[in-house]
Parts: sequence; C-alpha cells; structure tokens
Amino acid sequence: MSDAQYYGEPKPYAFSPVSEPEYFEGVLFRRFVAFLIDALIICVPIGLAALLIFVLGFVTFGVGWFLFGLLSPGFVVWGLVYTGLTLGGPHSATIGMRAMGIEMRLWYGAPMYPLLAVVSVVLFWVSTSVLTPLVAIVGLFNSRRRLLHDLIIGTVVTNTEERAASLRRYR
Repeated sequence: MSDAQYYGEPKPYAFSPVSEPEYFEGVLFRRFVAFLIDALIICVPIGLAALLIFVLGFVTFGVGWFLFGLLSPGFVVWGLVYTGLTLGGPHSATIGMRAMGIEMRLWYGAPMYPLLAVVSVVLFWVSTSVLTPLVAIVGLFNSRRRLLHDLIIGTVVTNTEERAASLRRYR
C-alpha cells in the first residue's frame, strides 16, 4: 500500500491569498485586538479570585492567604480550558476572535478541535517567551499572515466567511 493510499490524498491549501485576499485582509491587527479581549476575559476572573482571597485572608486571620498559591495553577487551567472550549469549539474562534470576525482553521480548511486548540495556545506562549518579537514578525513576511506557531502546527487564521463576503462586496 502506498503512502497516498494509506494517508489519503494530499490536501491542498483551503485559502489562497492570491485568489481570495479577502480572507487575509486585516487579520494581523484583528488578531492582536482579539488577543487583548481574550486576555481580559482570562485575567478578570483570576483578578476577582485574588481579591476574594485577599479579603478572605483578613476574615480568617491570614489563613485564607495560603490560597494565593492556587492562583497560578488556576490561571493556567482556566486559560487552557477557555481556549480548548472556545477555539476548539464549533466556531473555531475564541470570544475575542469572534468579536473581531476571525477564526482559526487547519491549513486545509477543517475546523479546530479542542486538543489542537490547547496545543496552539501552549506553543504560542512558549514561543512568545523564547522568541518574543519573531512570533509576530513572521506574520508580516508570509502571504497567509501565519505566525510562527501557526506554521509549526499547520493552522491559519482567516476572516470569517461573513467578513470575507462583506469585503468582497466592497471590491
């Protein structure tokens, strides 16, 4: 059995920046704003939990302050759950991405799934920690506006079909 039969036929790229530029127009800026919205959604509950622990510490004469040790793991778990449920959900987009009219797909157009969404966010944070400017700069030099972690795991962020259709009308 040949590799093509075993693995199936190779899939072509679903989105072409040459024939369908409306899928990539303004994606990097919208992705940045979506990141800020999502960061707010992740940080606000953790900040409220920190405030609650702070007050609880006074009520319990300092014993409640030991709960501050749970904030860091809670932050990580909440961020991964949020990403897995939203980016890996039916819309293939976080709440911030939906607000900005973008979505993440596999390079051949299939929707995201929860495990890949979690891998994507972990790889984003690791690559940002190690190669801070390069992660974003890579998006400026490729026609699909893919960031470094997108290239590694085979994903692409595009405008949603509704946004792409509205951009087509204005052309």
